Amino acid sequence: MSNKGLYIRDVGAGRPLVLIHGWSCTGQFFQSQIDGLMAHARCLVPDLPGHGHTGNHLPLTIEAAADAVHAELVRRDITGAVVCGWSMGALVAYSMIERFGPDRLSSFVAIDMTPKVLNTSTWQNGTLNGLNSELNQVFLDAIVPDWPKLPGRIASRLFAHGLPVGQERKEKVGAEIAKADPALLKPMWASLTAQDFRPLLQDFPLPFHLVAGRRSQLYGQGVHRWHEKNVPDFQLHLFESSGHAPHMEEPVRFNDLLMDLIDER
Repeated sequence: MSNKGLYIRDVGAGRPLVLIHGWSCTGQFFQSQIDGLMAHARCLVPDLPGHGHTGNHLPLTIEAAADAVHAELVRRDITGAVVCGWSMGALVAYSMIERFGPDRLSSFVAIDMTPKVLNTSTWQNGTLNGLNSELNQVFLDAIVPDWPKLPGRIASRLFAHGLPVGQERKEKVGAEIAKADPALLKPMWASLTAQDFRPLLQDFPLPFHLVAGRRSQLYGQGVHRWHEKNVPDFQLHLFESSGHAPHMEEPVRFNDLLMDLIDER
């Protein structure tokens, strides 16, 4: 179902649970949560601008994504929602809260994400590979021409460093990512790497849960420590056998965490 171009799955019954996916992925990457929780929660799962069924039907920015998700919450009269944002999806949720406030939400879960992706001389809690503005421009220039090589690399980096991942699983994830249009992904990447939500998080208006893979290839312990020091009403949940995608790598434990939040009154 769509509203002004945003495709969103709306399945299940109970407390609203909004699941917002990461860059180059789609809402389908939350299938384990939908299957495991739809008997207890109303799962609202968008495909963000530039991705999946939404494609190019909306402006290709984090802000436009935030506006579209919020419009759906209003249109469907959603209140008391648990919001879960994975990677780029967390930035979309931050933008939505920054632009519209938290009144329709009850709690927030970020999956392995930093409030500012790019590293600078004074901020070293961006990506572990040292991505800065200069290197980011190189990547932006390469997204379209190098796209045939990228899905497999992106898929490999989602999973835990140093633990075996079945080749079939990596190929399946890579095949899903390969369906994306790099010409649409490029402006979304430019938008997400332009964001800095540190001021918002330092005054965050909701209970904040950071789920992080101990073996993440994207973000490290510095990100965890920054949250612990700066974010009010904060809880860190480390997943020992996960990388950047604990909801896929350890779905039972992840769903248990979401179920606890769904049950809160």
